[in-house]
Amino acid sequence: MTFYLLANHLLNLVLPAAAIALLLVLATQLMGGVFRSKRPLAQTWYVQVAIVFVASVVVLVAGLVFFGHDGKMLTYAAMVAGAALCQWVVLGAWRA
Repeated sequence: MTFYLLANHLLNLVLPAAAIALLLVLATQLMGGVFRSKRPLAQTWYVQVAIVFVASVVVLVAGLVFFGHDGKMLTYAAMVAGAALCQWVVLGAWRA
């Protein structure tokens, strides 16, 4: 496998995680103070995107290891649920 193909496969693996992280954080920023506590764990939006992105990639890799190949809808559903849970924790929404 050439470097180009390896980079293409890795990019296609993590691109859904990046899209979900960015869209989720932007959506919570647009919603304003609905989900935000007075003391969130991560103040800036780019730190929140990084944290949610890493959590989503971990779920995608776990799905890849468990199922043997990527692209399963159950893995994507678990990624969305994990990203939402991670954003809820990062915002400190349980204290709101």
